[in-house]
Amino acid sequence: MTEKIVVGMDGHDSGARALDFGANLVNKLGDCELVVAYVIEWSPYSFQTAEENAERHSRREEEISTALERVINPALEQLEGKGIKANGVVRHGDVADTLNAIAGENKASQIIVAKSSEGGFTKRIFGSSTTNLVMSADVPVTVVN
Repeated sequence: MTEKIVVGMDGHDSGARALDFGANLVNKLGDCELVVAYVIEWSPYSFQTAEENAERHSRREEEISTALERVINPALEQLEGKGIKANGVVRHGDVADTLNAIAGENKASQIIVAKSSEGGFTKRIFGSSTTNLVMSADVPVTVVN
């Protein structure tokens, strides 16, 4: 049975490091498939004007298309060039919760993400998406520096 591993991408160098780690792990383990995931932070509870609500669906679709074009598809092409099986997914939601859900849906054995580079007051009060994922995930989480 093919083992699946979720790799969380963020569109930055840190996501590329997580992807490289995942690709190297697949080469060592053998029969594996990567699920390359990008989560667009989106709260269903944010207050919107009536005009913003009317545009919300088209804006979400545009964001998904942009994430596929700029982050997911280039990552999949890179993996394909290395002979690694992979598929991609883009979702809206809380990063930690959504990556955990994607792992569950795909019956993944682990999640690979990069360390958050955010610092300062906000991180000390609320934590980072990476920290929240490590604390709440249903499968092991590998954090790449």
